[in-house]
Amino acid sequence: MYPVQNSKVPAYDKAATMFSPDGRLYQVEYASKIVEQGTTGVGLICADGVILAADKSIQSRLVIPESIEKIFKIDENIAVVSAGLVGDARRLVGIARRQAQDNRVVYSEKIQVETMAKEIAETKQAFTQYGGLRPFGVAFIIGGLDEKGPKIFETEPSGALAEYKAIAIGRNREKAMELFEKEYKENLSVPEAINLAYRAIEKSMPEKEKISVARIEFAVVDKNGFRHLSDKELKAAFK
Repeated sequence: MYPVQNSKVPAYDKAATMFSPDGRLYQVEYASKIVEQGTTGVGLICADGVILAADKSIQSRLVIPESIEKIFKIDENIAVVSAGLVGDARRLVGIARRQAQDNRVVYSEKIQVETMAKEIAETKQAFTQYGGLRPFGVAFIIGGLDEKGPKIFETEPSGALAEYKAIAIGRNREKAMELFEKEYKENLSVPEAINLAYRAIEKSMPEKEKISVARIEFAVVDKNGFRHLSDKELKAAFK
């Protein structure tokens, strides 16, 4: 005997590529729910480049903090912050790094931030369009610096792409965005941008959780390229 299929379960809720009668892709929406459960990441443009920060949310004292990655280097001038499934993030980062290398081989120059953002968004969108695939359960903040200046983009599981001056992803992102709306201003110094990023993540924290500088990963992309911020730079921001 074969198991009886539940005819009441709509097919468009099973397939990532099928629209519902009201024009929704449920599997893409489910992927977005995963992102909303991910720890908060932020990115903002400052006078010298781009500041990226992410909550590592270390749940056990046995975990080695350096083993948890939330900010990934794509090329010398580009990095991303992820929220959602780490495995999906690593897969996309690998694809993005190969695209950056291909650009160097073909054009003998670093890939532009906007071009990289569009490549990532197109990869995400492709995984919502073909049978046998599922959407990536991850959102990215893509930040970098090129000849057009500092740039920040956000990509969603659907492949949607938008450019921002300051943006947050992950859980309680709306609280971080509320702070950015009120306090972000043009030409922030690096210490000011670090401080604002910290406070945005702090505001997004659940009430029972305590924040500390140690659990947040900070990075900058400036004229010298991508690097994680040193303890000295962080101390200067929190005097």
